[in-house]
Amino acid sequence: MTAGEPTGRRPVPEPTALGHVFSRALGRALPVAVRARDAEIWDSAGRRYLDAAGGAIVVNVGHGRESVAQAMAEQAGRVAFAHGSAFTSEALEAYAAELGPLLPLDEPAVYPVSGGSEAIETALKMARAYHVARGEPGREIVIGRWGSYHGNTLGALDLSGRKPLRRPYEAWLGRFRHVSAAYPYRARDPDAHAIGSAQDAAAELDRVITTAGPTGVCAFVAEPIVGATLGVVAPPPGYWPAIAAVCQRHGVLLVADEVMTGFGRTGRWFAIDGFGVRPDILVAAKGATGGYWPFGFAAADRSVYETIRRSGVFVHGFTYSHSIVGAAVAREVLRILRSEDLVSRSARQGQLLAAELHRALDDHPNAGEVRAAGLMAAVELVADRETRRPFPRSRQVAERVLAAGRQSGVLFYSGIGSANGVDGDVVLVGPPFVVTDGQVREIALAMRSSVDVALAGA
Repeated sequence: MTAGEPTGRRPVPEPTALGHVFSRALGRALPVAVRARDAEIWDSAGRRYLDAAGGAIVVNVGHGRESVAQAMAEQAGRVAFAHGSAFTSEALEAYAAELGPLLPLDEPAVYPVSGGSEAIETALKMARAYHVARGEPGREIVIGRWGSYHGNTLGALDLSGRKPLRRPYEAWLGRFRHVSAAYPYRARDPDAHAIGSAQDAAAELDRVITTAGPTGVCAFVAEPIVGATLGVVAPPPGYWPAIAAVCQRHGVLLVADEVMTGFGRTGRWFAIDGFGVRPDILVAAKGATGGYWPFGFAAADRSVYETIRRSGVFVHGFTYSHSIVGAAVAREVLRILRSEDLVSRSARQGQLLAAELHRALDDHPNAGEVRAAGLMAAVELVADRETRRPFPRSRQVAERVLAAGRQSGVLFYSGIGSANGVDGDVVLVGPPFVVTDGQVREIALAMRSSVDVALAGA
């Protein structure tokens, strides 16, 4: 049997432009994935792809982990489902106990859900319930940042500042408020809604909270390092301590969105660990199960949890929250991350990735900035490096780079609208932590060639 041949007896359908699946790639026929191992995926035609994006910056322990599949099957064979309002489970209790000491929270309580958007919705309701329990029901406002992404459910989308995703649904949005992105590269651009100074960012947040009234704001939510919307953008020095001080002064809960950055992606267990700040609530997903199960969680600091618990009411829940099989999978992924020291490996391989991307692109006239944090990196592409002028959206540069990468057998991830909400192209890299040195070099060379091909045809 060759690498690309499917296993099992059922025939593998060929990709078609028209079928019964509502595709996420409308207008484009997709290849059929049949096998994956470590950092590689094969389709039904036998073609190999280097998964330089880890799917959507999801896969961390690598594809094809037999122990994860075994943990999944064993748990499903014992108890696959029991409603979270009626039962807890050994898998869930053990996972929360093992995860707790790794979270940058004091004695956290973990509320498991099915993914990042649900986790954000849960965190928002936790924050609201906390203030209501404390006798401050007027705290209704949640503040996010422009240039952020927190999910695609309506609450999460309203909180997000990713304008291309918000645009079709603006009529349904508008409850939440936004401050500027912490985005030094674009801080001088008047249309970018960006700030490059920690002091200026803290002052802006303070003004927005003060304007809302002394007990009007519920929470401030942000990604410690911005993922796909801006492309691996770390804040300026001193940003997080300054923001945390503003929130604490006003009694506003600080929520860290670690959906993309958590579980070792930035070379630390959680990105916020690198900024000397402990949030009140932390949200995670993606790397929690490394792509093997739809799973995420919102974890509350013990003081937040106890305040809500004592109130006796938390009006919230999902059918598939507190998943027993999901917890078993998450526990096995956590075991692999720890036993193989993959968080440290993410940091080491991330250094190599950053060096190779700089080597490949620093002299490229359209590579505005190469940014990296562990095994999460991005290239912001510009029409002019000196002025940082973005390409017009009509040229679809990011999409062309991804298409060229797929053609060469390397999968990237992208973000658009980074410069002003319409224009701006970033191409992201986030391979599994088991990526080899040779594969890292292949990724960097493929990025350079894909950019060249894309711009030659744009």
